[in-house]
Formats: sequence, C-alpha cells, structure tokens
Amino acid sequence: MRSVNDGFRFLLELTGLVWLGYWGWQAVSGPVGWVLAVVVPVVFATVWATWIALNSSMVVSDPWRLVLELAVLGGATAAAAAAGLGMWAVVYGVLVVVHLVLTFVLDQRRPAGGERRRVAGIAVGQREGS
Repeated sequence: MRSVNDGFRFLLELTGLVWLGYWGWQAVSGPVGWVLAVVVPVVFATVWATWIALNSSMVVSDPWRLVLELAVLGGATAAAAAAGLGMWAVVYGVLVVVHLVLTFVLDQRRPAGGERRRVAGIAVGQREGS
C-alpha cells in the first residue's frame, strides 16, 4: 500500500506542475504568460525537490514538511481554481488531502533514513552515507 501511495504522490506532483503551468499561461497574455508557465512550475519543483522529496539530503521534518506540502500542493489547487478549473481543483484538493492522511496512516512521514541534523534551525533528515 505504501508503494501505491508513493505512486499516487508522484501523480499529484505531476498534476500540480501542470496546474501551475496552466495558471501561469492563463494569468497573463503574451510572453509574460509563457514565462510564468515555465517559471512557476520550476519553483514548485525546486521547493519540492529540496525540502519535501524523501530522497533529498535536506528533507524538512514535520510539522514544517506538512506545512510546505500543504503550501505547494494547496498552491497548485488554488492555481487550478484561479485558471477556471473549479471542479478539477476541488477533485485535486480532495485527492491531496486523502494522500496526506494516508502518509500518516501508513507511517510515511519520516525522512528517508539516517540521522537528524539542523539546517537554518529546522531539523532535517540526513541521508545515510551523506
């Protein structure tokens, strides 16, 4: 079941990238819209890869990890709604909540192995061998 939830998470991440890119393209017409369509998903992916992805060397611990997940995935939900995809935004938001609840139920909230260290005053997981 944990692997299924990991795959579910990956699909949510990809969908979030799509919603943010679509919002950027819809928010402003012309070249600025195209720039937003690229930059906003890149920022999403950077934040996710740096502090949320379990294989990152700087995974932030709960409750900060949960706050970041809610901000990033909630931002994608809001972007879909702002782009006029109201029903899709609701479905996506519900799926995000289901996924996050499952991470607690399936005990997937811990960083990927290793000891704990602090970065900028926040406890983060350190991968083994790092």
